Amino acid sequence: MITKYKDYCLICGKPTTDVHHLVWGNAKRKLADTDALTIPLCRQHHEMMHNDKAMQVMSHIAGQLYYEKHMCAAGMSPDEARTSFRKRYSISYL
Repeated sequence: MITKYKDYCLICGKPTTDVHHLVWGNAKRKLADTDALTIPLCRQHHEMMHNDKAMQVMSHIAGQLYYEKHMCAAGMSPDEARTSFRKRYSISYL
């Protein structure tokens, strides 16, 4: 999870009811779990995330940026981190 405040909705601060995967579809949800590309949300904001195209786009971008940041912290160059995300998830959102 990309925040230490897992018990509270990242958007409004209400108690968490759902975990939202920042990257999803096919086997990507399992990879997102492994890579901790999730955020805590209340039911209202989780539904909004899936029903609003702009929120979906921002969700994907945030997930990729978080992944790349941590790969760089682990010693990869920015280009290597971007390539790693593309290979792992078969897509780039940036």
